[in-house]
Amino acid sequence: MDDPLTTPVAVVGGGPVGLMLALLLDRQGVPCVVLNSEADVPDQPRGSTHNARTMEHYRTLGLAERIRALGLPAGHSAGISFFTRYDAHELALLPWPGTGEVRRRRAGADRADPTPEPMHRANQMYVERLLLDHARRRRGITLRYGWTVTALHESTGHVDVVAERDGVRRVFRAAYVAGCDGGHSTVRRHLGIRYEGEGALDQDILGRRSTAAHLRVPTLYRDFLRDRGAWSNWVVNADLALNLIALDGVDEFFLLTSSVDPERATEADLVRLVERAAGRPLPVEVLSHRPWTAGAALVAESFGTGRVRLVGDAAHLFTPNGGFGMNTGVDDAANLAWKLAAAVRGWAGPELLDSYGVERRPIALRNTAAARALGQGLGAVDRPAWLEEDSADGEAARAKTGAELAEYGMRTLDTLGVQLGARYDGSPIVAGDGSGPVPDSFGAYTPSAVPGGRAPHLWLDDRRTDGSSLFDRFGAGFTLLRLGPRPPGTGRIEAAARARGVPLRTLTLDDPLARDLYERDLVLVRPDQHVAWRADREPADAGALLALITGGPYDAAAGPGA
Repeated sequence: MDDPLTTPVAVVGGGPVGLMLALLLDRQGVPCVVLNSEADVPDQPRGSTHNARTMEHYRTLGLAERIRALGLPAGHSAGISFFTRYDAHELALLPWPGTGEVRRRRAGADRADPTPEPMHRANQMYVERLLLDHARRRRGITLRYGWTVTALHESTGHVDVVAERDGVRRVFRAAYVAGCDGGHSTVRRHLGIRYEGEGALDQDILGRRSTAAHLRVPTLYRDFLRDRGAWSNWVVNADLALNLIALDGVDEFFLLTSSVDPERATEADLVRLVERAAGRPLPVEVLSHRPWTAGAALVAESFGTGRVRLVGDAAHLFTPNGGFGMNTGVDDAANLAWKLAAAVRGWAGPELLDSYGVERRPIALRNTAAARALGQGLGAVDRPAWLEEDSADGEAARAKTGAELAEYGMRTLDTLGVQLGARYDGSPIVAGDGSGPVPDSFGAYTPSAVPGGRAPHLWLDDRRTDGSSLFDRFGAGFTLLRLGPRPPGTGRIEAAARARGVPLRTLTLDDPLARDLYERDLVLVRPDQHVAWRADREPADAGALLALITGGPYDAAAGPGA
């Protein structure tokens, strides 16, 4: 066996969440090794939704516009359509801005527009490829694809990660380990941590065991959808239910259905199913297919201990409704990356790493519950036997079912509260200021600088380009905002940060709108863009404040920054 390699962080799992964690660590200047059992990123479609918060994290890495160029053409709707069959009755058509419209709206948005990077549709297989290619160019990231992790051995000061490839066994010694290795996580099993929650929904539409397939359907737009093509194109009737998700806006689609037996379905079965959904024969090429389980709402009982943490699907499993799964994992990575960096660099207090689970597990419970509620809402839609009849009863049924589907569809689209509203109220590293609770709504997001939530967004000028967002001015470490026409001094906070080795950037903005949004003269923003503290003047004991927001402890007798 080779001598162990040494890395500050071993990231087990090189999917989108693992790659994002690696890239965010790299932004913090912390090297890592990414171990992935597959030799390459998948060439099969998976999720396609990159929500507003995930797009902000891409923006932080300078990747948002490159990712927005992937997926559907600029003029293609990012919305949802519902039909009885593709050549029959339209039940509901829910347009949603595609890339071109997003860019036009952003160019004319108010300066206080809360969403600098609206949701984008691009399949995970395209985005993973871009993330992997970008990671390959980062010197601090060592990629070990094709290496399967088989065991972890924890010691007082490190973790030995045992991995194998082609019969070769190797040990990667890391100060910390992040398990981003999915629902069958080796890292979670090593920790002895179980999922808690509810498994698959018992329904015949995105429930039980289902089938996912990559298809080429070259005439679907021309002969069936025409100008009604959306990102998500459902057929719903008493006989079957399936969704063809547009991948390239031309001829490639991602099929999701519970209307065939996933363990026994053949390519011919899938072709016949799509023909039934279309209402008549059409050319269908099956590029790949696989079984999967829809409807889960599972959250790990703990997000890790000691030197090992769980991230993404290793920590929580979702039903696909709403597209919350990968996005929750990316936000996990943003929360954990700066805390791992602090631990590696030596400025983390003893509670900082534990705050990761304290903060993120409630968000996982919140988001899995939201997704499951959406799935149950879809399963409850009425699909009577006479839905397709050319009769008064059929027309009435279609009106009722169409209204129910439209309500469901809008709830899956209008989720800004879930996307941006995650809060860490009560966290041991958030300095609450006694403000009342901030509303937490499924669809509506309320910008608030009350400590614990995402910092309110602001465009700093009228260009709406890179560098003109307040978020673009935040540093990789903490950012101390000095707001208003006569902001107070910040010398004590800056000195305490220097004494503790905490990276801090001070940003002065004489902008009345910024002061109105943040409601205080001084605001400390964390590296993950959540507000840690705010006040109208420096605290008398800045060392105690810095100790609290970095996980303690603080010895007041030793002076500020001890």
